[in-house]
Amino acid sequence: MSSLCLKFASYNIHKGVGLDRRRDPDRILSILREIDADVIALQEADRRFGSREAVIPRQSLDEHSPWQAAAPGMRPLSMGWHGNVLLVRREIEILDVRAVALPTLEPRGAVCADLASEGRRFRVVGMHLDLSGLRRRHQVRAVCDHVAEGEAAPVVIMGDLNEWSLRGGALAEFDPHLTVLSPGRSFPARRPLAELDRIVVSQEWGVGDTGVHHSPLSAVGSDHLPVFASLTL
Repeated sequence: MSSLCLKFASYNIHKGVGLDRRRDPDRILSILREIDADVIALQEADRRFGSREAVIPRQSLDEHSPWQAAAPGMRPLSMGWHGNVLLVRREIEILDVRAVALPTLEPRGAVCADLASEGRRFRVVGMHLDLSGLRRRHQVRAVCDHVAEGEAAPVVIMGDLNEWSLRGGALAEFDPHLTVLSPGRSFPARRPLAELDRIVVSQEWGVGDTGVHHSPLSAVGSDHLPVFASLTL
Protein backbone atom coordinates (compact mmCIF):
# COMPACT_ATOMS: atom_id res chain seq x y z
CA MET A 1 0.00 0.00 0.00
CA SER A 2 1.34 3.42 -0.93
CA SER A 3 2.03 6.11 1.63
CA LEU A 4 -0.67 8.62 2.53
CA CYS A 5 0.69 12.17 2.81
CA LEU A 6 -1.51 14.83 4.39
CA LYS A 7 -1.08 18.35 5.71
CA PHE A 8 -2.65 19.17 9.07
CA ALA A 9 -3.13 22.63 10.55
CA SER A 10 -4.51 24.25 13.69
CA TYR A 11 -5.76 27.83 13.99
CA ASN A 12 -7.43 29.77 16.79
CA ILE A 13 -9.37 32.29 14.70
CA HIS A 14 -10.46 34.48 17.66
CA LYS A 15 -14.09 34.44 16.46
CA GLY A 16 -12.90 36.01 13.21
CA VAL A 17 -11.84 39.25 14.89
CA GLY A 18 -8.41 40.44 13.78
CA LEU A 19 -5.89 42.75 15.37
CA ASP A 20 -7.59 45.59 13.48
CA ARG A 21 -10.73 44.76 15.56
CA ARG A 22 -12.69 43.82 12.44
CA ARG A 23 -14.64 40.57 12.24
CA ASP A 24 -13.76 39.31 8.78
CA PRO A 25 -14.75 35.71 7.90
CA ASP A 26 -13.56 36.17 4.30
CA ARG A 27 -10.08 37.05 5.57
CA ILE A 28 -10.03 33.87 7.66
CA LEU A 29 -11.00 31.82 4.60
CA SER A 30 -8.23 33.49 2.62
CA ILE A 31 -5.71 32.56 5.31
CA LEU A 32 -6.96 28.97 5.30
CA ARG A 33 -6.54 28.83 1.52
CA GLU A 34 -2.97 30.10 1.97
CA ILE A 35 -2.24 27.23 4.37
CA ASP A 36 -3.95 24.74 2.02
CA ALA A 37 -4.07 21.93 4.59
CA ASP A 38 -6.09 18.73 4.18
CA VAL A 39 -7.43 18.77 7.75
CA ILE A 40 -7.71 21.95 9.83
CA ALA A 41 -8.67 22.26 13.50
CA LEU A 42 -10.27 25.63 14.21
CA GLN A 43 -10.78 27.06 17.68
CA GLU A 44 -13.17 29.90 18.54
CA ALA A 45 -15.03 29.16 15.31
CA ASP A 46 -18.40 30.19 16.80
CA ARG A 47 -19.52 33.36 18.49
CA ARG A 48 -19.51 33.05 22.24
CA PHE A 49 -22.98 34.20 23.26
CA GLY A 50 -26.61 33.78 22.19
CA SER A 51 -27.15 31.25 19.42
CA ARG A 52 -23.38 30.66 19.10
CA GLU A 53 -23.58 31.44 15.39
CA ALA A 54 -20.72 30.20 13.21
CA VAL A 55 -18.07 32.80 12.35
CA ILE A 56 -17.67 31.44 8.80
CA PRO A 57 -21.10 31.16 7.13
CA ARG A 58 -21.79 27.62 5.93
CA GLN A 59 -22.56 28.93 2.44
CA SER A 60 -19.15 30.63 2.24
CA LEU A 61 -17.45 27.41 3.30
CA ASP A 62 -19.39 25.40 0.73
CA GLU A 63 -18.95 27.82 -2.18
CA HIS A 64 -15.52 29.32 -1.56
CA SER A 65 -13.42 26.57 -0.02
CA PRO A 66 -12.36 22.96 -0.67
CA TRP A 67 -13.40 21.86 2.85
CA GLN A 68 -16.40 20.40 4.60
CA ALA A 69 -17.06 20.81 8.30
CA ALA A 70 -16.75 17.75 10.53
CA ALA A 71 -18.83 18.87 13.49
CA PRO A 72 -21.21 17.09 15.88
CA GLY A 73 -24.10 19.47 15.10
CA MET A 74 -24.95 20.28 18.70
CA ARG A 75 -26.44 23.72 17.89
CA PRO A 76 -28.26 24.56 14.63
CA LEU A 77 -26.41 27.83 13.90
CA SER A 78 -23.00 26.76 15.24
CA MET A 79 -20.26 25.18 13.19
CA GLY A 80 -18.49 23.47 16.09
CA TRP A 81 -18.65 22.30 19.68
CA HIS A 82 -17.61 25.01 22.15
CA GLY A 83 -16.03 26.70 19.14
CA ASN A 84 -14.05 23.65 17.98
CA VAL A 85 -14.54 22.33 14.45
CA LEU A 86 -12.53 20.22 12.02
CA LEU A 87 -12.43 21.29 8.38
CA VAL A 88 -11.76 18.33 6.11
CA ARG A 89 -10.94 18.40 2.41
CA ARG A 90 -13.96 17.09 0.53
CA GLU A 91 -12.03 14.16 -0.97
CA ILE A 92 -11.55 12.80 2.57
CA GLU A 93 -14.41 10.68 3.91
CA ILE A 94 -15.91 11.56 7.29
CA LEU A 95 -16.80 8.29 8.99
CA ASP A 96 -17.86 9.55 12.41
CA VAL A 97 -17.83 12.77 14.46
CA ARG A 98 -18.19 13.03 18.23
CA ALA A 99 -18.19 15.81 20.79
CA VAL A 100 -15.76 15.13 23.63
CA ALA A 101 -16.77 16.42 27.03
CA LEU A 102 -13.85 17.90 28.96
CA PRO A 103 -13.59 18.44 32.73
CA THR A 104 -13.64 22.21 33.01
CA LEU A 105 -14.73 25.37 34.76
CA GLU A 106 -14.75 27.23 31.44
CA PRO A 107 -16.83 26.51 28.30
CA ARG A 108 -14.31 24.15 26.71
CA GLY A 109 -14.64 21.07 24.56
CA ALA A 110 -13.09 18.95 21.84
CA VAL A 111 -14.25 17.36 18.59
CA CYS A 112 -13.10 13.91 17.49
CA ALA A 113 -13.57 12.60 13.94
CA ASP A 114 -12.75 9.29 12.30
CA LEU A 115 -11.66 9.97 8.72
CA ALA A 116 -10.56 7.90 5.73
CA SER A 117 -8.45 8.71 2.68
CA GLU A 118 -7.13 6.31 0.02
CA GLY A 119 -8.41 3.41 2.08
CA ARG A 120 -6.55 4.48 5.24
CA ARG A 121 -8.51 5.24 8.41
CA PHE A 122 -7.26 7.74 11.00
CA ARG A 123 -8.59 9.72 13.97
CA VAL A 124 -8.30 13.47 14.48
CA VAL A 125 -9.11 15.61 17.53
CA GLY A 126 -9.41 19.39 17.58
CA MET A 127 -9.44 21.02 21.01
CA HIS A 128 -9.07 24.22 23.00
CA LEU A 129 -7.78 23.67 26.52
CA ASP A 130 -8.39 25.57 29.73
CA LEU A 131 -6.38 28.47 31.12
CA SER A 132 -6.01 26.55 34.39
CA GLY A 133 -2.96 24.28 34.47
CA LEU A 134 -4.67 21.64 36.62
CA ARG A 135 -7.68 21.54 34.34
CA ARG A 136 -5.47 21.31 31.24
CA ARG A 137 -3.84 18.15 32.60
CA HIS A 138 -7.23 16.59 33.31
CA GLN A 139 -8.43 17.56 29.83
CA VAL A 140 -5.43 15.96 28.13
CA ARG A 141 -6.13 12.76 30.01
CA ALA A 142 -9.79 12.86 28.95
CA VAL A 143 -8.84 13.31 25.28
CA CYS A 144 -6.26 10.50 25.41
CA ASP A 145 -8.82 8.19 27.02
CA HIS A 146 -11.35 9.06 24.34
CA VAL A 147 -9.09 8.42 21.33
CA ALA A 148 -8.08 5.06 22.82
CA GLU A 149 -11.69 3.83 22.74
CA GLY A 150 -13.06 1.71 19.93
CA GLU A 151 -11.17 0.50 16.86
CA ALA A 152 -7.47 1.39 16.97
CA ALA A 153 -6.37 4.02 14.45
CA PRO A 154 -3.49 6.44 13.84
CA VAL A 155 -4.14 9.65 15.78
CA VAL A 156 -3.56 13.38 15.26
CA ILE A 157 -4.53 15.73 18.12
CA MET A 158 -4.20 19.48 17.62
CA GLY A 159 -5.37 22.80 18.95
CA ASP A 160 -4.74 25.69 21.27
CA LEU A 161 -3.33 23.98 24.35
CA ASN A 162 -2.86 27.22 26.33
CA GLU A 163 0.34 25.63 27.69
CA TRP A 164 3.31 28.00 28.04
CA SER A 165 5.68 25.28 29.24
CA LEU A 166 7.91 23.79 26.52
CA ARG A 167 7.85 20.23 27.88
CA GLY A 168 6.10 20.01 31.25
CA GLY A 169 2.63 20.89 32.47
CA ALA A 170 -0.19 19.39 30.44
CA LEU A 171 2.26 18.23 27.74
CA ALA A 172 3.57 15.58 30.12
CA GLU A 173 0.08 14.03 30.35
CA PHE A 174 -0.03 12.75 26.77
CA ASP A 175 0.32 8.99 26.39
CA PRO A 176 3.92 7.77 25.83
CA HIS A 177 3.19 6.65 22.25
CA LEU A 178 2.16 10.20 21.31
CA THR A 179 4.70 12.82 20.20
CA VAL A 180 4.05 16.51 20.86
CA LEU A 181 5.21 18.59 17.90
CA SER A 182 6.11 22.23 18.46
CA PRO A 183 5.79 23.97 15.09
CA GLY A 184 6.92 27.29 16.57
CA ARG A 185 5.85 30.45 18.35
CA SER A 186 2.28 31.29 17.43
CA PHE A 187 1.02 33.70 20.12
CA PRO A 188 0.52 36.62 20.20
CA ALA A 189 0.35 37.12 16.46
CA ARG A 190 1.86 40.59 16.48
CA ARG A 191 5.01 39.45 18.27
CA PRO A 192 4.94 35.67 18.83
CA LEU A 193 6.46 34.55 22.14
CA ALA A 194 4.67 31.32 23.09
CA GLU A 195 4.15 27.94 21.47
CA LEU A 196 0.52 27.61 22.57
CA ASP A 197 -0.68 25.84 19.41
CA ARG A 198 0.52 22.25 19.08
CA ILE A 199 0.06 19.16 16.96
CA VAL A 200 0.34 15.75 18.65
CA VAL A 201 0.80 12.56 16.62
CA SER A 202 0.84 8.82 17.23
CA GLN A 203 3.84 6.71 16.25
CA GLU A 204 2.30 5.56 12.93
CA TRP A 205 2.88 9.00 11.41
CA GLY A 206 6.10 10.13 9.80
CA VAL A 207 6.71 13.83 10.39
CA GLY A 208 7.79 16.11 7.56
CA ASP A 209 7.74 19.90 7.51
CA THR A 210 6.27 21.71 10.49
CA GLY A 211 5.96 25.44 11.00
CA VAL A 212 3.99 28.58 11.73
CA HIS A 213 2.12 30.19 8.85
CA HIS A 214 3.15 33.85 8.99
CA SER A 215 1.82 35.96 6.11
CA PRO A 216 0.59 39.57 5.83
CA LEU A 217 -2.99 38.30 6.26
CA SER A 218 -2.33 35.91 9.16
CA ALA A 219 -0.34 38.62 10.96
CA VAL A 220 -3.58 40.58 11.48
CA GLY A 221 -6.31 37.95 11.06
CA SER A 222 -6.34 36.72 14.67
CA ASP A 223 -4.41 36.97 17.92
CA HIS A 224 -2.89 33.55 17.08
CA LEU A 225 -0.93 32.43 14.04
CA PRO A 226 -1.80 29.11 12.38
CA VAL A 227 0.54 26.12 12.81
CA PHE A 228 0.92 23.17 10.44
CA ALA A 229 2.60 19.77 10.00
CA SER A 230 3.01 17.55 6.95
CA LEU A 231 2.51 13.91 7.99
CA THR A 232 2.92 10.59 6.20
CA LEU A 233 1.05 7.43 7.10
